[in-house]
Amino acid sequence: MPLADLPGSITGPDAAVVRVLSYNIRSMRDDREALARVIRACAPDVVCVQEAPRFFRWRKAAAWLARETGLVYTTGGATAAGPMILTSLRAHVERAEDTLLPRVPGLHRRGFATAVLRFGGGHRDTGHRDTGHRDTRRPESGHPESGNGVRLGVVSCHLSLAEAERYEQAGMLLDHLTALDVPYAIAAGDINDRPDGRAFRRIAGKLRDGWATEPWGSEATFSPKDPHQRIDGIFASEGIEIIGCGVPAGLPGVTDADLRAATDHLPVLAALRLPRVSPG
Repeated sequence: MPLADLPGSITGPDAAVVRVLSYNIRSMRDDREALARVIRACAPDVVCVQEAPRFFRWRKAAAWLARETGLVYTTGGATAAGPMILTSLRAHVERAEDTLLPRVPGLHRRGFATAVLRFGGGHRDTGHRDTGHRDTRRPESGHPESGNGVRLGVVSCHLSLAEAERYEQAGMLLDHLTALDVPYAIAAGDINDRPDGRAFRRIAGKLRDGWATEPWGSEATFSPKDPHQRIDGIFASEGIEIIGCGVPAGLPGVTDADLRAATDHLPVLAALRLPRVSPG
């Protein structure tokens, strides 16, 4: 299915359509230019990154990626042990935070990058990319924009390679999303588990698996040289209409060689419709 079949970003009187990308970028150790081309071509409003740079001059690397893709660094990176969130100027950031998960001796530290975003409400959300400066401060109580627009909680995650720890982290992820107390919420990331695995099924039991709900593009995310398993995903809470979700094909200006060179995962792209009327 061609990329053109997935709708672009738009805000209407009844709903906002938001494009979300999940991408494990392997600490930008591969072809950075190819990586930037892939992300730009997906035209996302929100990018949930996994394995963002975490060590020497990691903020400089994150700033480069944001600049080269026309996005803004929102939160995460080293402060979340790898997960990171980038957003377009279309998204107003109400709040952002990084959470480190309990560390198991001998295993890699994990964390969540979290943002509560608002689309619409008169903060330059015109439905297309803007090049102006964006004020990302959380609106104060009583601010005329503070109650407008559609609010979306976003968590970028990268779960453990160890099965038992991964299952526990899946439960922590669900609790973390619930605690955001927003009308709509999504989790996106490298689950390190297949759809029939315990951790994947735990998440999909509470949230809707984007690919399983409305498959679009292709399914397998690992590895680009031999795609044969789906270990990355985008999951949405009730009330969000999943228009399409999957590995994009036919990205403008992007070759198969770019996808193989950019990193060791394929991206997952979803178009989500967020009604202005909160569910329930």
